[in-house]
Amino acid sequence: MKSLSLLQENLKRVKGKVKSVKAKVRLLASAQKTLLVLFFTLYTLHSPLFAQPLSKDAKVSLITVSPGEELYSSFGHNALWVSDPIQGIDRVYNYGTFDFRTEGFYIKFMRGTLPYQLSVSPMYYTMYGAQVENRSVTEQVLNLSQNQKQKLFDFLENNYLPQNRQYAYKFFYDNCATRLRDALKAACGDSLKYYNQPIQGTFEAKSYRNWMNSYLGNKPWARFGMNLGIGLPSDHVATPQEEMYLPDNLRYHAERAKIGGQKLVLQRTNLFEATKPDPTSPPFYQFLLSPQFVFILLMGLFVQLNTYQKKREKISFIFDKIIFSVLGLAGWILLLLWIATDHGVTNWNLHLLWAFPLHFPVILFLGNPKYSHWMKKYILLCLILLVVFVVTAIVSSLVLGTVIGQPIEAVFIILGLFYRLYFLRNRV
Repeated sequence: MKSLSLLQENLKRVKGKVKSVKAKVRLLASAQKTLLVLFFTLYTLHSPLFAQPLSKDAKVSLITVSPGEELYSSFGHNALWVSDPIQGIDRVYNYGTFDFRTEGFYIKFMRGTLPYQLSVSPMYYTMYGAQVENRSVTEQVLNLSQNQKQKLFDFLENNYLPQNRQYAYKFFYDNCATRLRDALKAACGDSLKYYNQPIQGTFEAKSYRNWMNSYLGNKPWARFGMNLGIGLPSDHVATPQEEMYLPDNLRYHAERAKIGGQKLVLQRTNLFEATKPDPTSPPFYQFLLSPQFVFILLMGLFVQLNTYQKKREKISFIFDKIIFSVLGLAGWILLLLWIATDHGVTNWNLHLLWAFPLHFPVILFLGNPKYSHWMKKYILLCLILLVVFVVTAIVSSLVLGTVIGQPIEAVFIILGLFYRLYFLRNRV
């Protein structure tokens, strides 16, 4: 009897412990649910997918920073500024940044695959950088409804998520200006009507290349190099929508845009005015170092060399081997820009017709009697390619309504090459 009673007592204790464990499990499950709800609530409040609601005092502005002295800043910059003093919001959204710490930075930069990203900073950071570089800053307060401001803020915050902030930068097609143009359209929908004419008038539409060149007047070698490296896609005459790839053009178009039948820009303010140096004539040595002078001099050397060698029975090809090797190496670079990069505008480059990649190494066989027959054929081919370049550039310019074959300094190179090759065709 005692053992039976003892067994019953043990069973009661076990049942009590089981009930206690079940109660603890239910309590733990309830606590987990509470924590999940709390976490979701906090995430909702702070996640960019559910951006903080803007007050009625919120202001959205298009910021334009004028071009700077460095090549990377030659075309200016745009950003969107969302300011709400009631909610303590001061955020400048900038699509023009990249990270130097990116793995394989230089290779990706040259290949056109370097990821750019959206960055966010307070307005004083933008102002400080502009003042240090002596670049003017213009603010255009946008005439957006409360709903449109919130939609734009949500859109930008969602873009700022780590998984969304990077993008494939394209100089003409996808940059700090075009991203803002498209963000405004996404937030405002069909109520936003951009100006549908070129900003300089119907008959003043420019190609991508010509717009680019208008910002490179004081950087002749950069202008020459960039024109040499880009191909026929850059000669497309930009539509009013497409010419907004430049920050100044986006600012001009915003001034003319309508939203809901009213002006998009409520107010324009110069936040900082850059000091301008006193106008002076550039020193003469700058002309002596310019591409125009260098290539006119090169053309003159070809003429003088031909004149000198016409009187000689045996001639030297050292000068030709140096010049044509340089042109051949330049041609290989242009070819690689076409086939091995993702810039989007370096394909179909007509300059490959005169900076012919095969110049190097073929030109090294010039003067060797063993290859004389083949060199005559190669020189004839080069002359034909030069003629094709000239004819194609002239016809395309007439058809497209824009100058094809820039940089214009290439004319001096082509004239010199033609004169020299025509001389060499019977002397190899």
